[in-house]
Amino acid sequence: MRVSNLKRQASRITLILIGLFLCFTRDNACAQSHPEFQKGICYATWDKTRYSSAESDISIKSFAEAGGEWIAIVSTVYQDKAYTTKIFSTAKTPSDSSVIHAIQYAHSLGLKVMLKPHLDLQNTEGGGWRGEISYSTEAGWEEWFASYAETILHYAKMAQENGVEIFCIGTELTSVATTKEKLWREKIIAPAREVYKGALTYAANWNEEYRYIKFWDALDYVGIDAYFPLSDNDKPNLDEIKLGWVKWVQDLDEFLAKVKKPVIFPEVGYCSADGAARTPWEELVTNKVNLQLQADCYEALFGVFWEKKWFYGVYWWRWGTDTRFGGPSNKAFTPQNKPAAEVIKKWYKLPSPR
Repeated sequence: MRVSNLKRQASRITLILIGLFLCFTRDNACAQSHPEFQKGICYATWDKTRYSSAESDISIKSFAEAGGEWIAIVSTVYQDKAYTTKIFSTAKTPSDSSVIHAIQYAHSLGLKVMLKPHLDLQNTEGGGWRGEISYSTEAGWEEWFASYAETILHYAKMAQENGVEIFCIGTELTSVATTKEKLWREKIIAPAREVYKGALTYAANWNEEYRYIKFWDALDYVGIDAYFPLSDNDKPNLDEIKLGWVKWVQDLDEFLAKVKKPVIFPEVGYCSADGAARTPWEELVTNKVNLQLQADCYEALFGVFWEKKWFYGVYWWRWGTDTRFGGPSNKAFTPQNKPAAEVIKKWYKLPSPR
């Protein structure tokens, strides 16, 4: 009997060790075996201390009261131009203490958090954006990845220390993400896994970037910033907008049959102005206010994707740090104090489909 008990105990210990190995082996397994559906919003400021203000707390609470469950907290860092290699903070980069305050306050309300560092160009004279970051020499690429890794690991450690549920390792870095797989795996993903034990994603641009990324297997979610154009009409109705999704859904179905990963939209949004469905990525400040079009674009996305088995949620761009943002004369992306906010509330109050 004693020998039999010892054998059973040894078997239990072996099973426990195997389980621990599978949980913590970063090269083989992703952090989150059971993906969660995310009823989210993007939360952003370009101010050092705004996230730690009383107004910001009230705004986060208003999102929670509208049925929100996840909040993507954005912190933007910069490099000078698309061909420079040094990444740095500016006066527009939220301080670490203010980001931590927003994380902790969101958690206190029962919200779950994605920490989402953004990289933008400080000098955009003559055009250019982060998707065009590129270098003509391997030395240039190595320098950039060293600087970017330092930034990402700084935020990954912050995410780990503050119980953040999802960490986003990059956003719309099209040229970098589609050409430098080895450097992403070795310089960014593997080190991030070492310091951060939650789920990882990357936010790919809608315009085919997501198709050419080769490191999705190393992440927990495929992230697509879903600014897909949906209509050539400046004032399409809800049915027209839904019809505009047909082609893109077919493309996504085909892509995801190969990748076999849960998908989130870490960022998507629409202005409340004519033309919002034509060029969703643009802030159409010169166009006529169109609150209904914005609301219909929100409604269409929910209606099209809510029951897709691979779809695990959306983060709308963007919720501001003041409850007075938006309103009936506002043309910007925010849904606050507009009919689009009621669309969010309606859908987010429903039970999660997965």
